[in-house]
Amino acid sequence: MTSKTNDKTAENEVESEESEQGKEIEVDEEVLPSRAAAVHEQIRQEGEKELERDGLALLFSAIAAGISMGASLMAKGIFQVNLHEVPGGFLLENLGYTFGFIIVIMARQQLFTENTVTAVLPVMHKPTVGNGLLLLRLWGLVLLGNLIGTALASLGFIHMPIFDDATRSAFVSISQKVMENPPNEMFANAVVSGWIIATMVWMFPSAGAAKIWVIILMTWLVALGDLAHIVVGSVEIFYLVFNGDIPWQQFIWPFALPTLAGNIIGGTFIFALLSHAQIRNDMRNKAKAEAEAKAKREKQRQQGHTAN
Repeated sequence: MTSKTNDKTAENEVESEESEQGKEIEVDEEVLPSRAAAVHEQIRQEGEKELERDGLALLFSAIAAGISMGASLMAKGIFQVNLHEVPGGFLLENLGYTFGFIIVIMARQQLFTENTVTAVLPVMHKPTVGNGLLLLRLWGLVLLGNLIGTALASLGFIHMPIFDDATRSAFVSISQKVMENPPNEMFANAVVSGWIIATMVWMFPSAGAAKIWVIILMTWLVALGDLAHIVVGSVEIFYLVFNGDIPWQQFIWPFALPTLAGNIIGGTFIFALLSHAQIRNDMRNKAKAEAEAKAKREKQRQQGHTAN
């Protein structure tokens, strides 16, 4: 049993300089060149753990996350019904969007664009074929699980006798608003959404006890901007599909493909790449300075021997 577990761990092991040397990733701010570098290395360490996780564990966690994200549509719908005559009700209604994110992130469930952002850093640190395949495996399993979970949540909202007609109408209204965006606007909104979620992830190591407030503020901003998110949006669009308001093909286009591409580009390639480039330059300069100092000490030692 132990042998099989070890084989599976080795199969999913991330390739990095530290793993080759049998070391842990250094996250001590006093050792690294900057606080930003310490945050980067901490997130990279989390990313390696996610990449090496068992596939079934990832899938079930992602399904749970998809179901949990249904709380965002539920809260927004209930708020819309009860706050439509309240001044500033729009602001409070969009606060409901944050509920699903709070549940998923605080419960450490697998959410595409959140946990999957951290997994990009190990690949950028060492862009090998093996690491790339591990990233695609993680993305595929998490996205599949999230979509299964959001579909289950939407089916539950439609068929379970939980909500009154006014709340169900609010669900339809909220979801139809998402579909008003043409594909190019859906993509652009998703790029900004992906950027904001990636920024939120980057803030977590410094947030401490304020982590829940970071989640609320950053995801509330996504809601206020009517930005597109592949998982939250899936709950809404699946609701329209299962309710018979739109054909299932419209889930794929104009919603899913532009939104998924935008989230990946905004969160993964733009934010993570720029942040990684900054830190790698810091680390390279630090290593260069250490090498020069070592060479200088060696030269001084050799001159001392010659003088003797």
